[in-house]
Amino acid sequence: MEQGAARERATERPSPPLGDAARDPEEAVRVPEQARAESARGEHTHGEPDAPGVAPSPGAAPGSGAAPASGPAPAPVPARASTHAPVPARAPVPAARVVRHSVRGQILDALRTALVGGELVPGEVYSAPALGERFGVSATPVREAMQRLAVEGAVEVVPNRGFRVTERTPRELAELAEIRALIEVPVMLRLARTVPAARWAELRPLAEATSTAAARGDRAHYAEADRAFHRAVLSLAGNEQLLAVADDLHRRSQWPLISAPVVRHGVLVADAAEHTALLDALIAHDLAVVESLVREHFTGSNA
Repeated sequence: MEQGAARERATERPSPPLGDAARDPEEAVRVPEQARAESARGEHTHGEPDAPGVAPSPGAAPGSGAAPASGPAPAPVPARASTHAPVPARAPVPAARVVRHSVRGQILDALRTALVGGELVPGEVYSAPALGERFGVSATPVREAMQRLAVEGAVEVVPNRGFRVTERTPRELAELAEIRALIEVPVMLRLARTVPAARWAELRPLAEATSTAAARGDRAHYAEADRAFHRAVLSLAGNEQLLAVADDLHRRSQWPLISAPVVRHGVLVADAAEHTALLDALIAHDLAVVESLVREHFTGSNA
């Protein structure tokens, strides 16, 4: 038995050390083949998957996910389904916000018209719910519009009651007229020197609109047409800040006085005629007449 064990030990070959497989010819052949097979499997497992249903092309470069040219093409690996939920499309802006803003703007215009027309009496207090019922809307857009008018100085906030229409004095209107003259007269004189006559002639329809409103005795529409005419004239200066300041001053000068009397029909007609006369002077480049008309227009009716 000992002799048999000795023969077995004599015929048993020792295992080559790690990394020394090339010493055994059989191992040298087996290891590269096994490595190539494992590499091919690893490429399909960890690399970029082939497109589903498309066989890899023969002779593809290693690492491309295709099988070696010497072996049969492996079955295509299906793409893994995404585990992420699809990103929903961004929801559109709710239409209610746009409508609400539009309602507030309409209420603001209506309140301004009521102020100029004398429907909102200076010194009186008006609540947002009551005005909302009058206009057929909720109190919220009315309150927002009134807050804007408070910033402009047309009304005052009365806590727990509403808004009081500002009581204005002749002195305040005279001060506004003086400021308007200081700003607009130099600008109009400069424009009278530089703007061609054809450009002034384009403003005729705006002057005619003031005459039409004045002939009807419609003070609210006359106020809108009057501001539109002055904005068009000053816009030729190309100064947006000037337009904003001048329009704000113009609007303030249109608010009624304390216990304001009804504006006579003849006053509106005379004011409207001044617009046409001003255009004639601007077309003729008559600077003296331009200055006189503008100052008279501001200090006359304050319209």
